[in-house]
Amino acid sequence: MKASIAIQILPQGVEEKRLLEIVDSCIELIGSKGYHYVVTPFETVIEGDDMEELLDIVKELQKLVVDQGAEGVATYIKLWYSPKGVLTIEEKVEKHKH
Repeated sequence: MKASIAIQILPQGVEEKRLLEIVDSCIELIGSKGYHYVVTPFETVIEGDDMEELLDIVKELQKLVVDQGAEGVATYIKLWYSPKGVLTIEEKVEKHKH
């Protein structure tokens, strides 16, 4: 694992019910990519070896949101990259599970 990216998508200009539908479609798109990912209440974290491919997913998500009727989209990302490898999601949170 060389990269980990946390993505928060906030569709703009849509009703709350529609907002949740759009976010659900974003999570479906992420799931279709074949990467290991975890959904949390505020963001979705994806792990992979190719940082560029992860950033391409962000671009696809932004387009998807607008294509589904949002006036715009605010996207917040956190990216951790190292060619030597990064900690996995499990390594980061395992000791905190209850």
